[in-house]
Amino acid sequence: MTRIYSYILRFDDGAAPNPYWGTCTLTICKPAIRRTARVGDWVIGTGSKNSKLKDGKKYDLSDSIVYAMKITNKLTLPEYDKFCSENLIEKIPSWFNKDWRKRMGDCIYSFENQDKPNLRKGVHNELNVKRDLSGKNALLSDEFYYFGEEPRIIPQNLKRIIKKNQGHLRIEDTDLLSDFEKWISEFTMNKIYAEPQLGFEFKIEPSEEQISKCSKRHNEKTEDEIEETLC
Repeated sequence: MTRIYSYILRFDDGAAPNPYWGTCTLTICKPAIRRTARVGDWVIGTGSKNSKLKDGKKYDLSDSIVYAMKITNKLTLPEYDKFCSENLIEKIPSWFNKDWRKRMGDCIYSFENQDKPNLRKGVHNELNVKRDLSGKNALLSDEFYYFGEEPRIIPQNLKRIIKKNQGHLRIEDTDLLSDFEKWISEFTMNKIYAEPQLGFEFKIEPSEEQISKCSKRHNEKTEDEIEETLC
């Protein structure tokens, strides 16, 4: 059975999800989803009621979809580290790179040392390690839709896919799934329609402050792992 995992993407900065280099990945944050979602399932992030954009203002984007990815591959974090080294080198963070997208790489854990993974310099610090690693897996997609700072309003007949609070919604309603897939397929697959909502914060010289800020934003609580099921 194909399922939809839906949650509020409170901080869309290009790291989680990371839509770049032809593959959309969810490798850090959302550990409960990464543990349980399967190949063939959908993961979608809807907008926040207080989404900050590059004009400095906050907008209510809670009725809109920021991204959707159909999981086409699922790897353990050690497998993902190896996969990136061989196939997606751009996902390994290069913190001082002039291309800010390469700073947002989500392959932030190196498993060359089998005893303990090493944290590469990137968007997370020690504050996030335990929860990141608890997700166990990396979710990959070559069938995704990323709208970023230009999210698309969700039609009335699909409003039930929106999670209203913390945690995530697991949707098993086959009719709702069918309607969602029909709607999302109207958009161009694997296209990045706009930059991440908070991408502007990283288009300046890289700093420790940026890492600290991103790390604190992504520091999820126990409540973020609560799952609600819609059958």
